[in-house]
Amino acid sequence: MQTHPSGSVSGPLTSTYYSVDALPAARRRGYWREALSRTFGAVDVAVPDEVRSGTIRTAVLGRVQAVTVESEPQFARRTERLIACADNDDFVVVKLLSRGGARVEQDSRDNAVRAGQLFVYDMARPIRLALPEPFQTKSLVLPRAVLGLDESDISRITALPLGSESPIGGILSPFLAQLVDAAETCPEPVGELIARNVVDLLTVLADEQRGADTTDSPNGARVLLTRIRAFIDGNLTDPDLTPELVARAHHVSVRHLHKLFESEGVTVSRWIQRRRLEECRRTLARRDAADSTIAGIAHRWGFTSASHFSRVFRAAYGQSPVDWKNSATAGWSGRSRPKAPLGRAAGRAV
Repeated sequence: MQTHPSGSVSGPLTSTYYSVDALPAARRRGYWREALSRTFGAVDVAVPDEVRSGTIRTAVLGRVQAVTVESEPQFARRTERLIACADNDDFVVVKLLSRGGARVEQDSRDNAVRAGQLFVYDMARPIRLALPEPFQTKSLVLPRAVLGLDESDISRITALPLGSESPIGGILSPFLAQLVDAAETCPEPVGELIARNVVDLLTVLADEQRGADTTDSPNGARVLLTRIRAFIDGNLTDPDLTPELVARAHHVSVRHLHKLFESEGVTVSRWIQRRRLEECRRTLARRDAADSTIAGIAHRWGFTSASHFSRVFRAAYGQSPVDWKNSATAGWSGRSRPKAPLGRAAGRAV
């Protein structure tokens, strides 16, 4: 983690800790304003003449930044002029107000936010944010490309206080807080995927509070697909896991289930097989798998036929399960652990 206690803010934004606590009083105000702008983009920040305390902690989740801020009262605005002068601030902020109160204004909305509520703002459009008392916030700073949302999708959820009034809201606030707190130790691909799922759930929550029907909306479909993928991951060891079983568990037709997976470029059955292969490959490469049989590992992850497993494994990864396991065993014995073959199946692991 980079630490900047010296009064100058420099270098690329990675995992970083900013604090004014150890600085001379005369240098705190300028340092704090610069740290906020470096973290959240160019903003005009009004802070007390005498800044007594303030910390910013950031961590990287792939292309996403997780940020915790604790500070005294402040007021920030992002104007058309600042937006026009910015080089690359095309991102959206999802913010949980953990402590204190706030007021946020964007897209013709002006709303009060209380502790425990979430809100979203878009750095590509003017915004005003007032935090009139000591506060703590936990935020995800997401490039627009990560969201998969168009301009109209984003504008529907900006500056709306979103809380625990629904089951999704009750889950989302503590989930985002835990994600931000654990960001430094979270693997990047996993962290970015979780961050995107947070935004999907947030969008559905916003639709619910606006009285919109989310059943057939693109955002509702994304959330349903996320739940289905999680269900599949939790049931890979069941040899009877089929598209029919998955559809029944989520109260949708098999046809609708296949339509959801069109965006993945793969059928439901192929997705299940791919995930099983990935788990088998990981298990075969583990040190404690040295005494396990190929057939035993295949059966553990839901394959009913060892010969079928060997065929699909070779087709996906370009080598047999035995060769992969042997190379892994050799790696544990002193040589480097095997790298994933170039011929592995395409697609995201969840």
